[in-house]
Amino acid sequence: MSWLPALRQLMRRRIVMVAAVVLAAIALLALGAPWFTAFDPNDTAVLDRLKGPNGAHWMGTDELGRDLYARILHGARYSLAIAALTAAGAVLCGAALGLVAGFFQRLDAPLMRLVDAMMSFPDILLAIALVAILGSSLTNVVLALVLVYTPRVARVVRASTLVVRELLFVEAARALGLRTSRILWRHILPNLMSPILVQLSFIFAYAILAEAGLSFLGVGVPPEIPTWGTMVAGSQQYAHQAFWIVLFPGLAIIVTALSLQLFGDGVRDMLDPKLKQTV
Repeated sequence: MSWLPALRQLMRRRIVMVAAVVLAAIALLALGAPWFTAFDPNDTAVLDRLKGPNGAHWMGTDELGRDLYARILHGARYSLAIAALTAAGAVLCGAALGLVAGFFQRLDAPLMRLVDAMMSFPDILLAIALVAILGSSLTNVVLALVLVYTPRVARVVRASTLVVRELLFVEAARALGLRTSRILWRHILPNLMSPILVQLSFIFAYAILAEAGLSFLGVGVPPEIPTWGTMVAGSQQYAHQAFWIVLFPGLAIIVTALSLQLFGDGVRDMLDPKLKQTV
């Protein structure tokens, strides 16, 4: 597939282009957070607590007088890092699991029964249980979310592997006596990149929402780590006095997740042969 024409075709959809621009802007603000704000996200000023948006504090201040704009920009680093690590880990583990299950028939049934068992639990409940077992930390939250979303990827990759392994070029590779590892790596995996990329974009969005949900319930990352989720969780009791301390972190979560979903839809349509004509 030629990626440049496909990318141009993707960007012809206005909503996808807007989503891509929003995501690029969020990533830029997160990476350059120290240069885009004059305040330290952890500096407290009790006299300025719960002040509304003004010229000095564009998004107001929180219950400790900390600049909310600075905290949201710096918090984007943690939230996006958690989501990116979760998406990467789930895709790597899920792709490996699905590839093995789809190619080796003897392993298919036991592996898929394990996947079915994990998917029988609601995502958030399974994540809460795993964090409770592992302990509340940034690393454990990422690990728990990877375990939650790996089965999703595994099922998609397995289904695609079952189709690809029966194609003529794979049969030809077997007939030539190529090693199984080479067939998997060079002939099957490249043909699974379309569903894998789509799952990557969707899981990125799911992970942002899941981390916020875990933090809101008090079982996510420690409160001292300023993710968007911990900001919303920590400001609940002050929301009736200062709505902005919940509004702006919540908007950051919604805008980022929505943009990722829209971009993921565009990527899926671009890579789906049945939908390419409509992109």
